[in-house]
Formats: sequence, structure tokens, C-alpha cells
Amino acid sequence: MSIKSKVFAAAATLTLVGGAGAVGALAAGTAGAATPSAGNNAKDFFNDDFGTFASANFLLDTYKQGQKVGQPQILYRISNSDPAEDYTISDQGPVSDFYTAKLVSAAVALHYGGLGCQSGYLPGPPSSCANKFPDLEAYEIEYSPYGVDSGLCTGVAATATAGEKVTLQPCGATPRTVWIIDAANDDVTDTGAVAPLINGSDTNFSEPFVLTYPMYSYPTDMPRAELYVTNLTGSVDVNYYPVLNTVNDQQLWGEDTGPVMP
Repeated sequence: MSIKSKVFAAAATLTLVGGAGAVGALAAGTAGAATPSAGNNAKDFFNDDFGTFASANFLLDTYKQGQKVGQPQILYRISNSDPAEDYTISDQGPVSDFYTAKLVSAAVALHYGGLGCQSGYLPGPPSSCANKFPDLEAYEIEYSPYGVDSGLCTGVAATATAGEKVTLQPCGATPRTVWIIDAANDDVTDTGAVAPLINGSDTNFSEPFVLTYPMYSYPTDMPRAELYVTNLTGSVDVNYYPVLNTVNDQQLWGEDTGPVMP
């Protein structure tokens, strides 16, 4: 448990609103993944370009199981014996809680955490702010081989910019390991919802920096293609609201829970 966990535990019973797909986005599906020893709380992340909740095919993976700062984050074929695919959610809550914990900036809280639109930063802004200033869900993705927390989370080494590689970084220390579920751009499927993940160090609020798998790459390529952050794709309407189903698949992510069934 990270040093910030008490802040999020206090908000654990609150209901998240702030976007039609906020609760459904990245909801658990049926495929499952990770090693059995990681337990039923293990989280398994897949990319919409290569899989679905029913058949994830490839999962978020720590390259060569390296448990150190700077280890690349890749996609690798689904396995119930590969500890490099074992992750847990270190902290979870609305962006407003991360702001209270001083893990995201006021600018991030303004755009994604309802700052200025709610009293006490309670999840769920009033209706007058619901469309412009939602309080989105966020979390840290901790590498936990065989279910043992490493203290290292998926993130970026420097403030997010286009092309910044995604690697293991210390959990609970900076906004660079925080990922915000972009519910405004989620894509609802038959078995769940996939959505972009905005990095918590984002400074570009018109085209935020999101978790991305390289276009024209495949998880079995050698050398392995590394995840990175770059500007969100997709279209907006005349009022500058996102047009659904226009984000590239390489930027849409789903989450399953528990060990894979062989």
C-alpha cells in the first residue's frame, strides 16, 4: 500500500459520477489473466487493437520481468504463468482525491477533478459542471509479480510529452504514475468498455497525453515495441465535445480481474 493510500481509503465508499461511461470504463470482463498466485485482485490490461474482454490475447507486461526503475512496459501474449503480467491497483479514487493527496496539479484537477465546481472535492460535480468539469476516476498500476507489490508503477520518467516512453517508476511519488480514465472518450463494447488513459502529469488539456501502443507494431515484433504517451486522437464536434468512437484503437484500454484460466 502506497504512502497516499489513507487519502483514497477515506473516499472508497463514495460513488463516482462525472461522465456516462466513467463507471463502466475499464470494468472487469470475463477473460481474466495473470498468474494464479497473484490472486483474484490482480488487474490485467489489454489494448483494444489486439483483443477484447472475451479474448484479450496480449496483456500489459514488464519487459523481461525486470523489477527496477526504468524497465520498459510492453504488451506480451496472455499467460497464466508469466509474472511479468501481474499488476494490481495501488491507489484508486476520483482525481479530486489525488489532488488532495498532492499527486496531481491544480490544472489537472480543474480539467479532470471538478476543481471549482464542487464543495470539498466530493466525487460528482453538480449538474452545471457535469459536462465541462467531471471528477474522473484515476489509479496507479503497480507491478506485482506473483502478487507481491514491488512499489513500482507504470508511468513516465518525466512530465508527459509526445513520445515519452512508459516504464516502471516509484509508486505514490509523482503524478507521472497516475492514470486518469477518459470517460468522455470511452468505447462501449458487448462485454465492457474500453477507454483512453490520461497520464496524471498531463499539461495539454485540448489534446491530452494518453497511454499508447505504437501504430504499425505488433506484440510479437522484435525488438519489442514499447508503450509510450502521445496526444489523444479522435474528433470533436462544433462545441468541442469528443465524438464517440473516433479514438484510435491503440489508445483504448480494457481491464480484467483475476488469474487466467488455462
